[in-house]
Amino acid sequence: MSVTIDITGLPVERVRVVPSPLAELGMALHVLGDPGHHPGLQGWVTAVSSRLDPCLADRLCEADFLWRTTFSDVFSPFAALPGGRELPGATLGEELDQLDKLTDEQFVSAALEFTCQLRYDSQESVPLTDPELRRRALELAAARGTVQERFTRRLLEDPPAVRAWFRELMLACDEAFFADTWARLQPQLAADARHKTDLLRRKGLAEALASLSGAVSLDEEAALIRIDKLMTGQAATGDGALVLVPTSLGWPHVHVLRRYGWQPTITYPASGSRPQAPSVEQLTRRMEALAHPVRMRMCRHLARAPHTTGELADAHGMSAPEISRHLAVLKKAGLITDCRRGRYVQHQLDLAAVARLGSDFIEGVLR
Repeated sequence: MSVTIDITGLPVERVRVVPSPLAELGMALHVLGDPGHHPGLQGWVTAVSSRLDPCLADRLCEADFLWRTTFSDVFSPFAALPGGRELPGATLGEELDQLDKLTDEQFVSAALEFTCQLRYDSQESVPLTDPELRRRALELAAARGTVQERFTRRLLEDPPAVRAWFRELMLACDEAFFADTWARLQPQLAADARHKTDLLRRKGLAEALASLSGAVSLDEEAALIRIDKLMTGQAATGDGALVLVPTSLGWPHVHVLRRYGWQPTITYPASGSRPQAPSVEQLTRRMEALAHPVRMRMCRHLARAPHTTGELADAHGMSAPEISRHLAVLKKAGLITDCRRGRYVQHQLDLAAVARLGSDFIEGVLR
């Protein structure tokens, strides 16, 4: 299992390593929203949370579904700009200006990742223009909860208002805590970017990619970058570029932006952030009880957020009875919990139980 990026014809000068303040703010909000995913940052979480203005803290709690379960492409707007060769802005303001340049269709398509699972690796209609897709988006959002459903309905009815709201919230976070955090992290990320760029020039793309993470490798003969993850997917640089974005707060995540029509981007843990996570092959060898590939992929979904049987069936292209049988195996092993919300039953990975099996598995499913 892996995500691949086809780099056929990509010259090395179009591979750029650039820090992104907006991406790092997205990572910061993810850590604040679910610090259990990042126990090594507990001190930072405590320090930031203790001095947050109560009003902003309430706003973040009300909107934490926006970053708790996924690293949305909304935090990488440069990748959607025409030409496929744009870079992240040097400041948060510049990147929010890039966000303003997205079309309503691009913004809505990326923002829906917050609340429901619509396809993003192929060209298709968007809910703004397709009534059936709109109905489906609202149905999927309703399974996530009433807050997500309200957000999705508002997003589909008035994208500019939601975009302005999102920008205002990001600026409020910058003023409250992120400006200080970025001032501390930016020199480290800039140094890591310089090091990776130098490695790229001196030793080539294969060495540079290997230095990002043990999960990233180059198949030079096939002109494919492979990212070892508990999922499958494809992207291609085409006539565009490849951007590598270092993060200090994001370990153990290795995020691959592969939205159709957007510039491929790999967000990776900066050098010195944490030890490298083990490969999927190592995980499978160690975790005999979870060796079935479908259940491994399901664990990746369930580690990030509760999902209904129907959502999992859609995500994996399987029938609901097939998914139910796999859920029963995981539940019998004591690895998932259930929670009823209205007429929906949601399932989630019990991270505490998984932690007793070993941190390697957690790092793998969260990567």
